[in-house]
Amino acid sequence: MTMNLHLKSTGFLFLFVILVSLCLFVPSAEAAETFPKPRGPVNDFAGVIDAHSKSMIERVVREVWEKTATAVVIATLTTIDDNDPADYANRLYEAWGIGKKGEDKGVLIFFALKERRVRIETGYGVEGILPDGRVGEILDVYVVPYFKKGEYSKGLLNSVVAISSVIAKDAGVTISGNRLTQKSRRAERKKSGNLFSLILAFILFSMLLGTRQGRAMLPFILLMLLAGGGGRGGRAGGFGGFSGGFGGFGGGLSGGGGAGRGF
Repeated sequence: MTMNLHLKSTGFLFLFVILVSLCLFVPSAEAAETFPKPRGPVNDFAGVIDAHSKSMIERVVREVWEKTATAVVIATLTTIDDNDPADYANRLYEAWGIGKKGEDKGVLIFFALKERRVRIETGYGVEGILPDGRVGEILDVYVVPYFKKGEYSKGLLNSVVAISSVIAKDAGVTISGNRLTQKSRRAERKKSGNLFSLILAFILFSMLLGTRQGRAMLPFILLMLLAGGGGRGGRAGGFGGFSGGFGGFGGGLSGGGGAGRGF
Protein backbone atom coordinates (compact mmCIF):
# COMPACT_ATOMS: atom_id res chain seq x y z
CA MET A 1 0.00 0.00 0.00
CA THR A 2 2.78 2.35 0.97
CA MET A 3 4.66 1.44 -2.20
CA ASN A 4 1.60 2.23 -4.36
CA LEU A 5 1.19 5.63 -2.71
CA HIS A 6 4.85 6.33 -3.24
CA LEU A 7 4.61 5.41 -6.92
CA LYS A 8 1.51 7.59 -7.39
CA SER A 9 3.23 10.53 -5.68
CA THR A 10 6.29 10.07 -7.85
CA GLY A 11 4.09 9.92 -10.96
CA PHE A 12 2.22 13.13 -10.07
CA LEU A 13 5.51 14.86 -9.33
CA PHE A 14 6.91 13.77 -12.70
CA LEU A 15 3.84 15.07 -14.55
CA PHE A 16 4.01 18.34 -12.62
CA VAL A 17 7.65 18.85 -13.62
CA ILE A 18 6.81 18.18 -17.27
CA LEU A 19 3.92 20.67 -17.25
CA VAL A 20 6.05 23.36 -15.62
CA SER A 21 8.81 22.77 -18.15
CA LEU A 22 6.36 23.10 -21.05
CA CYS A 23 4.94 26.32 -19.62
CA LEU A 24 8.43 27.75 -19.36
CA PHE A 25 9.50 26.53 -22.79
CA VAL A 26 6.59 27.86 -24.87
CA PRO A 27 6.94 31.54 -23.91
CA SER A 28 10.70 31.40 -24.43
CA ALA A 29 10.23 29.93 -27.89
CA GLU A 30 7.76 32.68 -28.78
CA ALA A 31 10.04 35.35 -27.38
CA ALA A 32 12.92 34.04 -29.48
CA GLU A 33 11.13 35.15 -32.66
CA THR A 34 11.10 38.91 -32.98
CA PHE A 35 9.89 41.05 -35.86
CA PRO A 36 10.96 44.60 -36.70
CA LYS A 37 8.51 47.29 -35.64
CA PRO A 38 6.60 48.97 -38.49
CA ARG A 39 7.64 52.51 -39.36
CA GLY A 40 4.64 53.31 -41.53
CA PRO A 41 3.24 52.08 -44.85
CA VAL A 42 6.74 51.73 -46.34
CA ASN A 43 9.19 49.68 -44.24
CA ASP A 44 12.33 49.44 -46.34
CA PHE A 45 14.63 47.62 -43.92
CA ALA A 46 16.67 46.25 -46.88
CA GLY A 47 17.25 49.73 -48.30
CA VAL A 48 16.17 48.93 -51.87
CA ILE A 49 13.61 51.71 -52.50
CA ASP A 50 14.83 55.06 -53.80
CA ALA A 51 13.52 58.30 -52.31
CA HIS A 52 11.34 59.26 -55.28
CA SER A 53 9.61 55.87 -55.45
CA LYS A 54 9.10 55.84 -51.68
CA SER A 55 7.42 59.25 -51.83
CA MET A 56 5.08 58.11 -54.61
CA ILE A 57 4.25 54.84 -52.82
CA GLU A 58 3.47 56.61 -49.56
CA ARG A 59 1.24 59.12 -51.33
CA VAL A 60 -0.78 56.38 -53.04
CA VAL A 61 -1.19 54.06 -50.04
CA ARG A 62 -2.19 56.91 -47.72
CA GLU A 63 -4.87 57.97 -50.17
CA VAL A 64 -6.08 54.38 -50.51
CA TRP A 65 -6.28 54.14 -46.71
CA GLU A 66 -8.24 57.39 -46.39
CA LYS A 67 -10.70 56.58 -49.19
CA THR A 68 -11.22 52.84 -48.68
CA ALA A 69 -9.94 52.04 -45.14
CA THR A 70 -7.71 49.39 -46.74
CA ALA A 71 -4.10 49.24 -45.57
CA VAL A 72 -1.40 48.52 -48.15
CA VAL A 73 1.97 47.99 -46.48
CA ILE A 74 5.45 47.22 -47.85
CA ALA A 75 8.13 45.37 -45.90
CA THR A 76 11.59 44.65 -47.33
CA LEU A 77 14.15 42.63 -45.37
CA THR A 78 17.77 41.85 -46.13
CA THR A 79 17.24 38.20 -45.14
CA ILE A 80 14.79 35.92 -43.34
CA ASP A 81 17.47 33.27 -42.70
CA ASP A 82 16.03 29.75 -42.92
CA ASN A 83 12.37 30.82 -42.58
CA ASP A 84 9.82 29.92 -45.21
CA PRO A 85 8.87 33.18 -47.03
CA ALA A 86 5.13 32.48 -47.12
CA ASP A 87 5.01 31.49 -43.47
CA TYR A 88 7.19 34.41 -42.39
CA ALA A 89 5.04 36.92 -44.32
CA ASN A 90 1.90 35.52 -42.71
CA ARG A 91 3.36 35.77 -39.21
CA LEU A 92 4.70 39.27 -39.87
CA TYR A 93 1.24 40.31 -41.08
CA GLU A 94 -0.28 39.03 -37.84
CA ALA A 95 2.46 40.58 -35.68
CA TRP A 96 1.86 44.00 -37.26
CA GLY A 97 -1.93 43.60 -37.36
CA ILE A 98 -2.34 45.16 -40.80
CA GLY A 99 -5.83 46.59 -41.35
CA LYS A 100 -8.65 47.35 -38.96
CA LYS A 101 -9.54 44.63 -36.48
CA GLY A 102 -12.68 42.79 -37.55
CA GLU A 103 -12.53 44.15 -41.12
CA ASP A 104 -9.11 42.70 -42.03
CA LYS A 105 -8.81 44.85 -45.16
CA GLY A 106 -5.08 44.83 -45.62
CA VAL A 107 -2.30 43.84 -48.01
CA LEU A 108 1.34 43.14 -47.19
CA ILE A 109 3.89 43.33 -50.00
CA PHE A 110 6.81 41.35 -48.61
CA PHE A 111 10.30 41.19 -50.12
CA ALA A 112 13.36 39.21 -48.94
CA LEU A 113 16.51 40.40 -50.72
CA LYS A 114 18.96 37.56 -50.02
CA GLU A 115 16.39 34.83 -50.65
CA ARG A 116 15.17 36.64 -53.81
CA ARG A 117 11.55 36.11 -52.87
CA VAL A 118 8.55 38.39 -53.07
CA ARG A 119 5.07 37.73 -51.73
CA ILE A 120 1.78 39.60 -51.60
CA GLU A 121 -0.13 38.55 -48.46
CA THR A 122 -3.83 39.44 -48.38
CA GLY A 123 -6.12 39.93 -45.41
CA TYR A 124 -9.46 38.19 -45.04
CA GLY A 125 -11.31 41.36 -46.04
CA VAL A 126 -9.75 41.67 -49.52
CA GLU A 127 -9.48 38.03 -50.58
CA GLY A 128 -12.68 38.43 -52.62
CA ILE A 129 -11.24 41.14 -54.87
CA LEU A 130 -7.63 39.94 -54.70
CA PRO A 131 -7.78 36.13 -55.00
CA ASP A 132 -4.57 34.15 -55.20
CA GLY A 133 -4.65 33.91 -58.99
CA ARG A 134 -5.04 37.61 -59.50
CA VAL A 135 -2.27 38.40 -57.03
CA GLY A 136 0.00 35.93 -58.81
CA GLU A 137 -0.75 37.63 -62.13
CA ILE A 138 0.19 41.02 -60.67
CA LEU A 139 3.53 39.58 -59.55
CA ASP A 140 4.20 37.89 -62.90
CA VAL A 141 3.37 40.92 -65.04
CA TYR A 142 4.25 43.99 -62.99
CA VAL A 143 6.83 42.92 -60.41
CA VAL A 144 9.04 39.92 -61.21
CA PRO A 145 10.29 41.18 -64.62
CA TYR A 146 11.72 44.27 -62.91
CA PHE A 147 13.10 42.35 -59.95
CA LYS A 148 15.05 40.13 -62.34
CA LYS A 149 16.81 43.26 -63.60
CA GLY A 150 17.47 44.52 -60.08
CA GLU A 151 14.92 47.34 -60.44
CA TYR A 152 13.35 46.79 -57.04
CA SER A 153 11.93 50.29 -56.65
CA LYS A 154 10.09 50.02 -59.95
CA GLY A 155 8.71 46.57 -59.17
CA LEU A 156 7.49 47.54 -55.71
CA LEU A 157 5.93 50.76 -57.01
CA ASN A 158 4.18 48.76 -59.74
CA SER A 159 2.81 46.30 -57.19
CA VAL A 160 1.35 49.13 -55.11
CA VAL A 161 -0.21 50.82 -58.15
CA ALA A 162 -1.73 47.56 -59.44
CA ILE A 163 -3.13 46.54 -56.05
CA SER A 164 -4.42 50.02 -55.28
CA SER A 165 -6.19 50.16 -58.65
CA VAL A 166 -8.10 46.98 -57.85
CA ILE A 167 -9.04 48.22 -54.38
CA ALA A 168 -10.10 51.65 -55.66
CA LYS A 169 -12.21 50.20 -58.48
CA ASP A 170 -14.04 47.90 -56.06
CA ALA A 171 -14.72 50.81 -53.68
CA GLY A 172 -15.86 53.10 -56.49
CA VAL A 173 -13.23 55.76 -55.83
CA THR A 174 -10.44 57.35 -57.85
CA ILE A 175 -6.82 57.60 -56.78
CA SER A 176 -5.62 61.09 -57.65
CA GLY A 177 -2.18 60.06 -58.90
CA ASN A 178 -0.49 63.29 -59.94
CA ARG A 179 -3.15 65.63 -58.55
CA LEU A 180 -0.71 66.94 -55.97
CA THR A 181 1.73 67.90 -58.74
CA GLN A 182 -1.05 69.67 -60.63
CA LYS A 183 -1.94 71.65 -57.51
CA SER A 184 1.69 72.61 -57.07
CA ARG A 185 1.85 73.91 -60.63
CA ARG A 186 -1.28 75.99 -60.11
CA ALA A 187 0.25 77.41 -56.94
CA GLU A 188 3.41 78.38 -58.85
CA ARG A 189 1.34 80.13 -61.52
CA LYS A 190 -0.59 81.96 -58.81
CA LYS A 191 2.65 83.13 -57.20
CA SER A 192 3.89 84.45 -60.56
CA GLY A 193 0.63 86.29 -61.08
CA ASN A 194 0.81 87.85 -57.61
CA LEU A 195 4.37 89.06 -58.25
CA PHE A 196 3.32 90.69 -61.52
CA SER A 197 0.38 92.42 -59.78
CA LEU A 198 2.70 93.80 -57.09
CA ILE A 199 5.09 95.23 -59.67
CA LEU A 200 2.21 96.83 -61.59
CA ALA A 201 0.76 98.29 -58.39
CA PHE A 202 4.15 99.75 -57.45
CA ILE A 203 4.41 101.50 -60.84
CA LEU A 204 0.85 102.90 -60.57
CA PHE A 205 1.43 104.15 -57.04
CA SER A 206 4.64 105.85 -58.13
CA MET A 207 2.76 107.64 -60.90
CA LEU A 208 -0.04 108.68 -58.54
CA LEU A 209 2.40 110.06 -55.97
CA GLY A 210 3.89 112.26 -58.67
CA THR A 211 0.76 114.41 -59.00
CA ARG A 212 -1.39 116.31 -56.49
CA GLN A 213 -4.61 114.72 -57.82
CA GLY A 214 -3.07 111.28 -57.61
CA ARG A 215 -2.02 111.77 -53.99
CA ALA A 216 -5.59 112.83 -53.18
CA MET A 217 -7.03 109.67 -54.79
CA LEU A 218 -4.51 107.27 -53.19
CA PRO A 219 -6.41 106.69 -49.86
CA PHE A 220 -9.60 105.73 -51.71
CA ILE A 221 -7.69 103.30 -53.98
CA LEU A 222 -6.06 101.63 -50.98
CA LEU A 223 -9.45 101.20 -49.28
CA MET A 224 -10.87 99.56 -52.42
CA LEU A 225 -7.94 97.13 -52.62
CA LEU A 226 -8.25 96.12 -48.96
CA ALA A 227 -12.01 95.58 -49.30
CA GLY A 228 -11.55 93.41 -52.41
CA GLY A 229 -8.92 91.12 -50.84
CA GLY A 230 -10.50 90.65 -47.42
CA GLY A 231 -12.73 87.72 -48.34
CA ARG A 232 -10.02 85.41 -49.63
CA GLY A 233 -8.48 84.30 -46.37
CA GLY A 234 -10.74 81.26 -45.96
CA ARG A 235 -9.45 79.54 -49.08
CA ALA A 236 -6.09 78.62 -47.69
CA GLY A 237 -5.50 74.96 -46.98
CA GLY A 238 -3.31 71.95 -47.44
CA PHE A 239 -3.53 68.94 -49.72
CA GLY A 240 -6.04 66.99 -47.68
CA GLY A 241 -5.12 63.47 -46.65
CA PHE A 242 -1.61 63.44 -48.06
CA SER A 243 -0.32 65.18 -44.95
CA GLY A 244 -2.32 62.98 -42.58
CA GLY A 245 -1.24 59.93 -40.63
CA PHE A 246 -1.47 56.26 -41.52
CA GLY A 247 -3.54 54.13 -39.18
CA GLY A 248 -3.25 50.85 -41.01
CA PHE A 249 -2.04 48.79 -38.04
CA GLY A 250 -5.18 47.99 -36.12
CA GLY A 251 -5.17 44.25 -35.53
CA GLY A 252 -6.13 42.87 -38.93
CA LEU A 253 -5.68 39.17 -39.76
CA SER A 254 -4.68 37.14 -42.78
CA GLY A 255 -5.50 33.52 -43.42
CA GLY A 256 -2.50 32.99 -45.65
CA GLY A 257 -4.10 34.18 -48.89
CA GLY A 258 -2.02 35.69 -51.65
CA ALA A 259 0.85 34.53 -53.81
CA GLY A 260 4.64 34.46 -53.84
CA ARG A 261 7.37 34.26 -56.44
CA GLY A 262 11.10 33.74 -56.71
CA PHE A 263 13.19 35.59 -59.28
